[in-house]
Amino acid sequence: MVMILGQTIFAGLNVFYKLATKDGMNLRILVAYRCIFATIFLVPLAFFVERNKRPKLTWMVTFQAFLCGLFGGTMSQNFYLSSLTVTSVTFTAAMTNLIPALTYIMAVTIGLEKLGIRTLAGKAKMVGTIIGIGGAMVLTFYKGAEINSWSTNIDLTRGLGSGNASHPQSSNQVLGSLLALGCCLVYALWLIIQAKMNERYPCYFSSTALTCIMGSIQSVIYALCVERKWEEWKLGWNIRLWTVTYAGIFATGVMFTMIAWGVRVRGPVFVAVFNPLVLVLVAIMSSLLLNEKLHLGSVVGGIVIVMGLYVVLWGKGKEMKKLSQLMPSKSNREAEQMEVVEVVVSSTTNPSSSPATNVATHNNPTVDFSNDAPHNLDIASQVVSAAAAIAKE
Repeated sequence: MVMILGQTIFAGLNVFYKLATKDGMNLRILVAYRCIFATIFLVPLAFFVERNKRPKLTWMVTFQAFLCGLFGGTMSQNFYLSSLTVTSVTFTAAMTNLIPALTYIMAVTIGLEKLGIRTLAGKAKMVGTIIGIGGAMVLTFYKGAEINSWSTNIDLTRGLGSGNASHPQSSNQVLGSLLALGCCLVYALWLIIQAKMNERYPCYFSSTALTCIMGSIQSVIYALCVERKWEEWKLGWNIRLWTVTYAGIFATGVMFTMIAWGVRVRGPVFVAVFNPLVLVLVAIMSSLLLNEKLHLGSVVGGIVIVMGLYVVLWGKGKEMKKLSQLMPSKSNREAEQMEVVEVVVSSTTNPSSSPATNVATHNNPTVDFSNDAPHNLDIASQVVSAAAAIAKE
C-alpha cells in the first residue's frame, strides 16, 4: 500500500512537470528547487521526530548520503529530463522501465537479493519482473482504439503558454538512449546504496533529510553552471511555485522516506518493481485532469503490469514466510537461554542429585546458603560465570 501511494505521488509529479514545462520553466532549476524545498520540509521533521533515537553520524553514513543525493536526486532527475529534451516523453518513459531489471541484477550480484531460480518464489519474482516490464512496453508503444468511458472536460493546461522545455531541442536518438539508460542505472544504484545506508543509519526521516541536503547542494551547483539567468530562478504565485512545492514536499520529502522504509523492510527489488505502475496512474490522471484521451493500449498494458506486480508480491510473500519459519524469534531464543541457565543452577547447587531430581529442581531452583557459606559462595560465583558464558553464547 505504501509503495502504491508513493507511485501515485510520483504520477502526480508528472502532471505538475507537464504544467510547469507548458509554462516554460527550466527543468534543471525545477530539480534544484525540488531538493531545496524537500530539505526545508524534512530537516525540522527529522530533528524533532528522531532526536532521541538517531544513531551517531559517521563519515561512512555521510558519504552514503552524498551518493544517495547524487544518484537519487541530482543525476537521475537531470539524466531523465536531458533525455526528454533530445528524444521524446514516450521513449524516455519506456527506457525507465528497465529500472526493476537493473535493480534485480545489481541486488543479486552483491548479495542483497537471492536469485533462488530453483525455488518457486525465485521463479515468481523473476517472471513477475519480466511481465511488469512487458506490460509497461505495451502501454508505451501500443496505442490502440480510443476509449470514451468518461470525460471530465477538465484541462489544467488551458491558459498556460506553449512552453519549450518539454519539446525536443534536437533529435539525437543515440544520446537520448544513453541518457535514459544512465537514469536507470543511477536510480538502481540509489536503491542499492539506500539499502546499505539503512543498515548503518536506520532513521528514515534523518537519512532522507541528509540525502536531500546533499542533493540540494549538487543540483544547485549544476543548475547554476548551465543556467545563469537569474530571471529563470524567480518564483511567483503561479504553477511554478505549486510545482516545486509539490515536488519538494510530497514527491521528494514524503516519497523518498517511503522508499527508504520500503527498502529497509522488503529490499530494493521490491521497491523497484512498482516503477512501471506509474505509467498506468499517469495515463489515468492525464485523462482526468489534462483532457488527454485514454486508449486501449493503456488499459491492456495496465492490466499486464498489475499481473506482474501480483506475481512478484506472491513470490516475495512466499520468500518472507519461509525466512520467518527458518529463523526462531528473539523471545524463543531468550527462553531457551533461560532454561539452560536454570538447569546449570539446579545441577551445580545439588551436584549429588540424580537427573530426575535435577529436572524437578529445574522447575523451582533454589540455592541453600545456610551451611558451609564459603563453599556455597564459591559455587555461586561459578554458576554466575557459567550462566554469563551460556547467555553470551
